[in-house]
Amino acid sequence: MNPPSLQTVSIDLGDRGYDIRIGSGLLDGPAQFEGLPKAATAAIVTNSVVGPLYAQRLAACLKGVYPSIRILELPDGEAHKDWASLNLIFDDLLGAGCDRKTVLFALGGGVVGDITGFAAASYMRGIPFVQVPTTLLAQVDSSVGGKTAINHPLGKNMIGAFYQPLRVLADLDTLDTLSDRELAAGLAEVIKYGPIADDAFLGWIETNLDAIWARDKTALAYAIKRSCEIKAWVVSQDERENGLRAILNFGHTFGHAIEAGLGYGEWLHGEGVGCGMVMAADLSRRLGLIDQAYVDRLTRLIVRARLPVRGPALGADRYLELMRVDKKAEGGEIRFVVIEAPGRAAMRPAPDAVVREVLAAHAG
Repeated sequence: MNPPSLQTVSIDLGDRGYDIRIGSGLLDGPAQFEGLPKAATAAIVTNSVVGPLYAQRLAACLKGVYPSIRILELPDGEAHKDWASLNLIFDDLLGAGCDRKTVLFALGGGVVGDITGFAAASYMRGIPFVQVPTTLLAQVDSSVGGKTAINHPLGKNMIGAFYQPLRVLADLDTLDTLSDRELAAGLAEVIKYGPIADDAFLGWIETNLDAIWARDKTALAYAIKRSCEIKAWVVSQDERENGLRAILNFGHTFGHAIEAGLGYGEWLHGEGVGCGMVMAADLSRRLGLIDQAYVDRLTRLIVRARLPVRGPALGADRYLELMRVDKKAEGGEIRFVVIEAPGRAAMRPAPDAVVREVLAAHAG
C-alpha cells in the first residue's frame, strides 16, 4: 500500500497561526523545515527513548538551516515532567550561550512537547519552537493548540503557559516504533473527539479500529487529520480555554485525578482519560443527558482500544479532593465535561452525591 500523501490542517490564530503537517517520511524531508526562522542554533529536546531512534535524523534535516545543532535528552516518563527537567533545558541553553533567536524542536511525546513548549515560552521571555510529535497521543492532541506545562505534586499541568508552536510535523512512520500500550493511550484522545464534536467520527473509529491497531497508515492519517481538524476548530474559537475549549477535556477531570492520586507515570495519561471518559459518560447519564445505550457503546469501544474502564480504589473523598484542584474548578465547585447528546458536549457542575455514585460504580 502506498503511504498517504502529505496532508495539512491549519490552526487559524491570525499572525500566530500555523500548519500541522501529517504524512510519512517527514523526518527525512528537509523541505518540511523550510521557512522556519534563521538562527545560529537549533536545540532538539527529546528523551532517552525517542532520542536514539530519531534525533540524528532530525538533526540531519536541520543541518542546512542551522550552523549549530544541540541535542538534549531528558529522562523518559510523566514522572519527569517537572521543574528538574525544565531546568535541564535552561541549563543547556544558558550554558551554550543560546540567544532569543534559538529555535527549540520538541521531538517526542506529550511530556517532551509540553515541557519544551514551556521552556520556549519562558527562556528569554519567549523563543520559537516546533513540535515534532512521535506518539499518537501527541500527534492528535498535546502538540496542537499551544498548551504547555509541567506537573505539580498537587495537580497535573498546573504550571505552564499558552504558547503556540511555529509548526507541527506529525510523521506517521514514528508510530511504527510505538508500543501497543502507548498506541492505546493515544487512541483515548482520538476517541474523545467523537462524543464531544463528531458522532460520525466515533462511528468511523468503531469501524476502523482494527486497521489502526494494524498501524495502517491510511487509517492512522485519517484519524490524526480528523482529530486535528476538530481541535483546530475549537482552538481557533477559544485559544485560552475561556469556554468552548474546555470540552477537549472530556474524561480528563476524572483521569487527571487518577494520574495524580496514583503518582504520575503509574497510569499513562491516555489510560486515565479512557477510564475517565467512561466515568464522565456515566455522569452524563445520571444527570439525565444521555441514555445507558450510549454509555455502553462508548465503554465497548474503550475496551476494544485496550484501555482501562475501572479506576483505582483511591476512595471517593480523595477523588473529590483531587478534582477540586482541577483547572476547570471554580470556587471549589468541580465542573465536568458532560455529553449533552452524541457529538455535543458542555461544561456542567455536578452534585458530589452523584459523583460519588459514579465512583462507586467505576472505581475500586
